[in-house]
Amino acid sequence: MIFLRSSLFMLAMLITTPLIVLALLCVFWLPSHQRRLFVMPWVRLVMWLIRHLLGIEQRILGAENIPATPCVILCKHQSAWETFALQIIFPLTAFVYKKELHWLPFFGWGIKLMPFVGINRAAGKAALNQVAERGKQRLAEGYSVIVFPEGTRVPPGQHRRYKIGGAWLAAKSGVPVVPVALNSGEYWRRQAFLKTPGTVTVSIGPTIDPGGKAADQINAAAESWIEAEMRRISPHLYPNNEVTHPATCPAA
Repeated sequence: MIFLRSSLFMLAMLITTPLIVLALLCVFWLPSHQRRLFVMPWVRLVMWLIRHLLGIEQRILGAENIPATPCVILCKHQSAWETFALQIIFPLTAFVYKKELHWLPFFGWGIKLMPFVGINRAAGKAALNQVAERGKQRLAEGYSVIVFPEGTRVPPGQHRRYKIGGAWLAAKSGVPVVPVALNSGEYWRRQAFLKTPGTVTVSIGPTIDPGGKAADQINAAAESWIEAEMRRISPHLYPNNEVTHPATCPAA
């Protein structure tokens, strides 16, 4: 049954993704804000398929911590699930992503048409400036900016060094940081065809005020809350309260 559900979901994505991107290309002349809203019915369709076809539900903790104004969201990244779900949980979002994704057929083309924050991760310190400059623009336009501080999808129970880009943006813009922990990878693993039914827990932490704090202090506060919360929502993955650390990624 899991194989059949996963196959049908993959088929649905292979059909609907090119269709929404082709439709988006036809309305490329629309203002960026309207293009962003244009894709939301498709995002909701994908979340409907995830729930009703794959059997993956969600449980939201701390929804009262979502600010009424734009913020920087620093989120754990375990699977593709959150790239859809966060767009529903938080109103009007913009992702920070690596520009290499532009090379992906259809999906990459669609991302390029979105008012997101594309960066060249190989640019070193210049990448931080890209995040700050473009991120501040998106915040001013009313978007909350989503950053995956570990830089990539990390398997459940593991932990990579938190890169400073999102905290740098918060420090430069003065907007609050919202830390988010989740365990989506327990049901939808990285690059795994089979998705397992279950309930993803998304825990939204109290906002971190960037006032008077350096970027590294903001980053450390977010990391501390997220990793502590991961132990609370997935205690079975942290025997003896320890985390397995894979090789760290180079700084973005």
